[in-house]
Amino acid sequence: MAPEIITVTAMATFETYAALATAHAFGMGTWVILGCTLTGGIIGVFIAAFLGARIEKFINERFRKNKPPKAKTGLIYAIWKKYGLYGLGIIGTFLFGAPAAIAVGVGFNANMKKLVKVCLATVVVRCFAFTFFSDFIKGLF
Repeated sequence: MAPEIITVTAMATFETYAALATAHAFGMGTWVILGCTLTGGIIGVFIAAFLGARIEKFINERFRKNKPPKAKTGLIYAIWKKYGLYGLGIIGTFLFGAPAAIAVGVGFNANMKKLVKVCLATVVVRCFAFTFFSDFIKGLF
């Protein structure tokens, strides 16, 4: 059972949907799945937050030397201006995952402490919701 738990937890760090399907394929119980997805999701938030600033610094030093800043236009920037940090943290985490939401937040120079808190809270809600919903769906078949 330990290799299955490690596999599901590792998958949940970046992709909860695949981790849920894999956990059900392994025949895990609902509470074990919840523990694995919560642990993996929380680890994913901290990995993305820890590496986000370092990756941005590397890209800026390596590829963006002496380039003037571009005007902030476009659809993603309009969404950022409309919904802000909390919209990114909640909607982005639910739809795409916390690492993707944090990566976009790093790109927009968001307050990382607030974004991590919002993403952590959303990961907990998302893991509960998706775990019990997937268990309910599995019970229908």
